[in-house]
Amino acid sequence: MGRLLSSALLFCSLLLLFCASFSHPLCIDSTAPLSLNTTLKFCSYNASSCCNSTEDLELQKQFEAMNISDSRCASVMKSILCARCDPFSAELFTIGSTPRPVPILCNSTISANSSQSSQAANNFCSNVWDTCQNVSFMKSPFAPSLKGQAGLPVNSNLSKLTDLWQSKTDFCNAFGGASSTASVCFDGQPVMLNNTEIPSPPLGLCLEKIGNGSYLSMAAHPDGSNRAFFASQQGKIWLATIPDQGSGGALGLDESNPFVDLTDEVYFDTQFGMMGIAFHPNFAQNGRFFASFNCDKAKWSGCTGRCSCNSDVNCDPSKLGTDNGAQPCQYQNVVAEYTANGTASQPSLATSAKPTEVRRIFTMGLPFTSHHGGQILFGPADGYLYFMMGDGGGTGDPYNFSQNKKSLLGKILRLDVDNVPSAAEIAKLNLWGNYSIPKDNPYEEDTGLQPEIWASGLRNPWRCSFDSERPSYFMCADVGQDRYEEVDIITKDGNYGWRVYEGPLLYTPPDSPGGNTTPSSISPIFPVMGYTHSDVNQKEGSASITGGYFYRSMTDPCMYGRYLYADLYATALWAGIENPVDSGNFSSSKISFSCAADSPLQCSSLPGSSLPALGYIYSFGEDNRKDIYLLASSGVYRVVRPSRCNYTCSKENVTSLASPSPSSPKSHANQLIDPCNNVVLLFSSLLLLLLGFV
Repeated sequence: MGRLLSSALLFCSLLLLFCASFSHPLCIDSTAPLSLNTTLKFCSYNASSCCNSTEDLELQKQFEAMNISDSRCASVMKSILCARCDPFSAELFTIGSTPRPVPILCNSTISANSSQSSQAANNFCSNVWDTCQNVSFMKSPFAPSLKGQAGLPVNSNLSKLTDLWQSKTDFCNAFGGASSTASVCFDGQPVMLNNTEIPSPPLGLCLEKIGNGSYLSMAAHPDGSNRAFFASQQGKIWLATIPDQGSGGALGLDESNPFVDLTDEVYFDTQFGMMGIAFHPNFAQNGRFFASFNCDKAKWSGCTGRCSCNSDVNCDPSKLGTDNGAQPCQYQNVVAEYTANGTASQPSLATSAKPTEVRRIFTMGLPFTSHHGGQILFGPADGYLYFMMGDGGGTGDPYNFSQNKKSLLGKILRLDVDNVPSAAEIAKLNLWGNYSIPKDNPYEEDTGLQPEIWASGLRNPWRCSFDSERPSYFMCADVGQDRYEEVDIITKDGNYGWRVYEGPLLYTPPDSPGGNTTPSSISPIFPVMGYTHSDVNQKEGSASITGGYFYRSMTDPCMYGRYLYADLYATALWAGIENPVDSGNFSSSKISFSCAADSPLQCSSLPGSSLPALGYIYSFGEDNRKDIYLLASSGVYRVVRPSRCNYTCSKENVTSLASPSPSSPKSHANQLIDPCNNVVLLFSSLLLLLLGFV
């Protein structure tokens, strides 16, 4: 029964994942909106838009070619064409993964939980029909397809809406939709979200200590069970059983019996080691997993990557000199694939793995001895491997690698590890290992960009995560130089400013042998959260930021939906909240934290302080139940019910179920937007039956 329940929980989670919306502002091509200095000439968007002046002119030409004689209809159609410039155009013009020629037109319904303004309750779809039904124009975007859905534009002949659709009902069933928790709709004006009162921050975060080991990475077992993998910087990975909340149990982990031991390959030092682990989404079936680590070519013959300082990026390794006694590119970043196949009857039952590489995914020599990132994650929506690369080190990124489109340093890479090209293709594309390039990586549009690059302008991304409820929220903490620590929402082809900016602050590099990038030459995306070094401790300052997760567990309902992050020094934790919801605008508050008196393992306190002595907060983790963990130098800590630390949370004991609201007929477009709500409800009900709650 336990395995059945785990499988059911995992399946329902996957269903919810695939039903997730784009949420925060994104353009049709999945890039972030542009910051405009002036209002567009044709489309009335300013400040932020998904169109530049060239695209604005193209829309004007398209509008003029439609030759609409009626002024009222012309005004309506202009607004619809210009919706492509809306900062929420990805949401407006996409149903599931299918693009559409016009935005979802608001009908007269709006969900009680919608974050969109009440203006979306206007029946704009009805207004479009009433205004334009008998007006002839060229190249109508409202042509029907065989199934009565939104179709392709008609490329010739004048047509009226009444020529294409039998009635207003049919028209709005195809093109109309309601604003809901999962989507926005177009009401004739730029999408506006409700400004709601920011709730007070939780009174504190309660922790329990469940493990004494020091780990750098945690990954929930892909089978959906109560197990997780923990990895040390030295190069070992363990498979652990996680105790139930409130059970009083500790982490079930045998330090003497690792899942796999890679210490012979891993070079371990303060700045080096095994930086990340990632288990293939289908690990339970295929047994594939990946490790990201550093190697020393002076000590291991498998450390054979090309040097990242080369003529392609205007860098000469002979001029770098030594760094902390190391030669340029002596230390390297490695991503390698391993397997648990053959160690058990099926991979999901494996308790050990072979330490022999199946395939070398990536190897690159590092110019200096710091800032090499190293985390790896599988994208929950696309299945590609994301690899976080620091700028390679050196004060102020002296060779400007982060802004150099030919360098992979200071970037987030997006790799396809399921389709391996031939050796000839690898050589032709000058790849750094055995991987393919996803076809929708931004190099196709951003000329000159290396094909592996997904985002740029980062200094040393340290701990990134995808929101388990909204996978478009790809959050990364980026370590600052000496003033500002930041949290970013990572988007396709986003440039996060370093070394032109440190967070939101202009940065002046002390040395520039690799040249400079001017502020006017980039469109930086500034942090959504962060802190200055003096915010942590006026005397000591900050060590560096450690990125966390959106809290999605109901263990602490007052923390739900907030993004948790910390400083390495473990004396400060923050919780960030988005307002309005889905806007991409965040505010964050420093929160108190303490250790429960009934913690399974005893917590010690800092001298002269009520804070628990965590040591250093290296990382965060999330299990299959969405509970959050702090991986610290003094052990593993789990977020628990706030009352266990005497923190008051009014929501903690609320168990009543919300009554369902009266249903209203859905338009065809809205059914396509939310295609699996009923399926999720069905399987959730089945799960409740299994649990005996129904």
